[in-house]
Amino acid sequence: MRDLHSFNFVHRDVKPDNFMFGYKEKTNKIHMIDFGMASKYYDQATGHIAFQQKASLTGTARFASANAHKGFELSRRDDLQSLGHMMLYLWLGKLPW
Repeated sequence: MRDLHSFNFVHRDVKPDNFMFGYKEKTNKIHMIDFGMASKYYDQATGHIAFQQKASLTGTARFASANAHKGFELSRRDDLQSLGHMMLYLWLGKLPW
């Protein structure tokens, strides 16, 4: 996730289905996939994207951040919150909500 954010992109759809483990000598690596919903959060010319409130949910509802449920434009913070929801789901086998 750090590498994706360093290229000024947010994934916006963090869920277990979008992560894969490496193969053979790279089994200790985890790879992110499915960047169909990814978007830029920062542009050198214009700076950070403007705050917006959208009408629809972005991403998978089960793992979405609170801001995604409110319809706000997503940021790095929301990717990390979704990652936390995903880790909790993998640890407990379910989410409390």
